[in-house]
Amino acid sequence: MSESDARTETDAVDEDAVRSETAVLQSISRPTVAEIGAGIAAVILLGALTRYFDTHVPQWAVGTPFNRIAKSIEFPVYAIVIGLIGNVVLAKLDLRERLSAGFRTEFFIKTGVVLLGASINLKILVTAAGPSIVQALLLITAVFGFTWWLGGRLGLDDKLRALLSSAVSICGVSAAIAAAGAVQAKREQIAYAASLVIIFALPSIFVLPWLADVFDLSDAVAGAWIGGNIDTTAAVAASGAIAGEKALQIATIVKTTQNALIGIVAIALTAYFTIRVERIPGAARPSVRQFWERFPKFVIGFVAASVIGTLYLQSVDKKTGAAHIAIVNDLRTWFLIFAFVSIGLEFSLRGLREAGWRPVVVFGSAAVFNLAVGLGLSVLLFHNFTA
Repeated sequence: MSESDARTETDAVDEDAVRSETAVLQSISRPTVAEIGAGIAAVILLGALTRYFDTHVPQWAVGTPFNRIAKSIEFPVYAIVIGLIGNVVLAKLDLRERLSAGFRTEFFIKTGVVLLGASINLKILVTAAGPSIVQALLLITAVFGFTWWLGGRLGLDDKLRALLSSAVSICGVSAAIAAAGAVQAKREQIAYAASLVIIFALPSIFVLPWLADVFDLSDAVAGAWIGGNIDTTAAVAASGAIAGEKALQIATIVKTTQNALIGIVAIALTAYFTIRVERIPGAARPSVRQFWERFPKFVIGFVAASVIGTLYLQSVDKKTGAAHIAIVNDLRTWFLIFAFVSIGLEFSLRGLREAGWRPVVVFGSAAVFNLAVGLGLSVLLFHNFTA
């Protein structure tokens, strides 16, 4: 055999070895259908456990000192905690990585946000929520700007800045999720933002009605303050109920108005990150097609669901419409439960260690700023409001 023939044969053997090694690596990295199915089954099982605790813990706490606390704890708390426990258990069993392809966080989150749109009645916002629209626009602009500025001063990653700014200025977890889709944030960053929202929202449920009473605020002003400052819709409902029925109505309208602005903020963030943050110096401006590819399509679904829900409620009687919207809301809750469970399952402490203490300072400072500006706007816009 000549030297050239030997070299050719050796090269062929090397190429075969590389192809074989590549095939092995691909087979290891590519999840099987069984692993994906098992991962999804794990999420559903833990989601069902979450719903069980969410339903029964308040019943178990009746007549105990923990009654009010149990009522105020929302399903994201149970879902993330149960997901984290599942994370540890599966990691100990050496199963977490193998089943991770079934933890479809992004799909569950986007579906839940789209379904959220069905409960937002655009007609109410247009015809009966003039002051709340003004408050929402001014408050979101001021608080988002302050949070973004402070996050920049403390050197936070731009994607985490976007999540925290959206969460504290609009409507908590849902806004953070929409922002995450727009800026393509890491799952660890979503979990971090969601955790901060929950930590700050729980005490606000009781503190804001108490402060409204201390300040002797009217029902309308108290409701506008609660609706504009507490970051989750369910927590707003709980706090508004403590403040009174009229305060609850105003709080719900204000929070609904803020929810409706999620899409606008998502569009703005998509544009900013595409054109400014992640643009390569000297490169051509992104095309419309690139912008469209980057834009979170589920935001369109969110707006469409809101329009469809509004038109549907106009075409049926109130009782039928309420019953059907309740079904959609229950379905939305299930998908969000699955999303938060998946976040817990995928969660890594590495992201929190990298973030450090600065996000907590940013979010806490923004929450205080939000309270002050929100109170001023509520008094200015709702002091003469009569339902």
